[in-house]
Amino acid sequence: MFHRNTALRLAVPTAVLALALTACGGGDSKSEGSDDKPKDGAASSQPKEEKLAAGASTTGKVEEDGAAVTYDVAAQKVDLGTAADAKKLVQDPEDAKGLVPAVAHIKFTHKGGAPLTDTPDVADTTEVWADGTRGGLLIGAAEDAQGCEDPLDLEGWKKGESHVLCETYLVPESAKNLEVHWAEKDDAKPAIWSLPAE
Repeated sequence: MFHRNTALRLAVPTAVLALALTACGGGDSKSEGSDDKPKDGAASSQPKEEKLAAGASTTGKVEEDGAAVTYDVAAQKVDLGTAADAKKLVQDPEDAKGLVPAVAHIKFTHKGGAPLTDTPDVADTTEVWADGTRGGLLIGAAEDAQGCEDPLDLEGWKKGESHVLCETYLVPESAKNLEVHWAEKDDAKPAIWSLPAE
């Protein structure tokens, strides 16, 4: 899983968003010669994932500022934008050629543990996959998307409260199958929702 933190988000200008992964399937562990797909066996070497329908929920514990918090997690939908939208979201429009933004909406409910003393990290392991390949992360894009909440406003999140947090990825314009992946931590097996584009 690809993890990023709030400090990285704060460093990104809001007018022009950074494309953290410039190629679908790329990432911080990308190997030489892998082009824009994972090395053979990368996906198959992962443990079997939990498969969920749209709106179904799973439960996970996340380390939030040194304390474990239990969340109920439900991916609700993926809003798919246009090629024109994608070009507006990156510094170099060539980086978005053939791609469209996909905004994953995930509802997180604080089920147990202490109230948060800082901005939440629970959404940081959210990924959008298209046709079996991870998309390219756009840091900071989701905070302005309709129906999405800004994690920076959620300090003090306590048991019983639910919030919709979003992540934006660039995926191929021709993608047929979209999935939202979420895990408790980077090296945990993800829960996977297969969601239609809206």
